[in-house]
Amino acid sequence: MSDDETWDESTRPSLAEPADTAYSSAQEVFARHLVEIHDHLRTELTRLHGIVDDVRRGVLTAGGARSEVHAMSLRQNNWTLGAYCQSYCGFVNGHHSLEDASVFPHLRRAEPEVAPVLDRLSEEHVVIHHLLDEVDRTLVALVRNTDPAALDAVEKALTTLGQRLVSHLDYEERELRGPLARHGFY
Repeated sequence: MSDDETWDESTRPSLAEPADTAYSSAQEVFARHLVEIHDHLRTELTRLHGIVDDVRRGVLTAGGARSEVHAMSLRQNNWTLGAYCQSYCGFVNGHHSLEDASVFPHLRRAEPEVAPVLDRLSEEHVVIHHLLDEVDRTLVALVRNTDPAALDAVEKALTTLGQRLVSHLDYEERELRGPLARHGFY
């Protein structure tokens, strides 16, 4: 995988199922559930970018950012920007781990033709995990450093993560809609 911020679509396997393939409402429930989880990840990522931007523009103080983060949907005690990022990163890793350990093996057994797509999705999970680690490293550096460049590094890491993650989620939704409709999660 390249170090740029986008995935090369030409390297992604596709099941070539027409987007307008009809499934019953009961069959679509699994794909809809996946999209709902992914939409939550997208929303929280957008909000995280907004909080970092507000801190940069001086609209929020660290205490104000803490209050904003505290009001967000993923909560823990003693919130800080770093704790929110850590929680978000943990949620993404947990979601991917569940897919790799349970959903993907089920789909691979039920429909072996899906294997190249599942292999690619698993490879992308590894890349995203490394990007999440980079976000964590930049946040640690920000805490230790008052240099404005430290906030730049956080924003760059979040941007790279966001672009890769959203592209990955879109790809997964597009390619797994049919297999999930036919076979469910498990």
